[in-house]
Amino acid sequence: MQAPPAFGENLHRLQQLLDKVRAEDLHLAPRGPSAAAAASGGGPPWAGVVPPVSYMHICETENFSMGVFLLRSGACIPLHDHPGMNGMLKVLYGTLRIACMDTLPSGAASAPPPPAAGSGPCLRALFRSRQHYTPASPPCLLSPHTDNLHQIDAVDGPAAFLDILAPPYDPQHGRDCHYYRLLEGPPAGAEPPALPREVWLMETPQASDFWCGGEPYPGPRVCL
Repeated sequence: MQAPPAFGENLHRLQQLLDKVRAEDLHLAPRGPSAAAAASGGGPPWAGVVPPVSYMHICETENFSMGVFLLRSGACIPLHDHPGMNGMLKVLYGTLRIACMDTLPSGAASAPPPPAAGSGPCLRALFRSRQHYTPASPPCLLSPHTDNLHQIDAVDGPAAFLDILAPPYDPQHGRDCHYYRLLEGPPAGAEPPALPREVWLMETPQASDFWCGGEPYPGPRVCL
């Protein structure tokens, strides 16, 4: 099924609008080192009860969800997917390193899974890009077929981004979040392998050191 002719135009317009959003528009300010980290002797800020990632819910309908993710320094949102969903991510402050991948059709693998896969199910994917995003960067986009899997790391300090997903996650309609692990060892040389390249992924449970807390949204009210 082809998308309606207006889809591309509307997507471009939304991208332009999102590109103009700044942290101050949402009454947000960059955060310094966590007090919890100082109390724990300089360890990771989530070593105690403070989650590595927090979410500020803005609004959600059956068609889309919108909110803000706040990552503490060194935090990572592990590699995960967005089944049947479109998305936009706009950095509000800090720097994010975002690795994006596409799933490949079953049977398209050019090599067997590595021994590390064991007997578990594996997924062949195209590792398309790994880029740094800042508030000056355009929004990062994903679609059901392009860049649908990504991993998000906070680089050199805390970071926050505005996140829009359409439609939103809904396990009852097949849109549940799945986590994956990249099945390859460290690069043999000083430089990581060139991209894009084919890789193997293994589905995993949510990592024990990752969870997402909640915070109240301080910005303008959204009326739908």
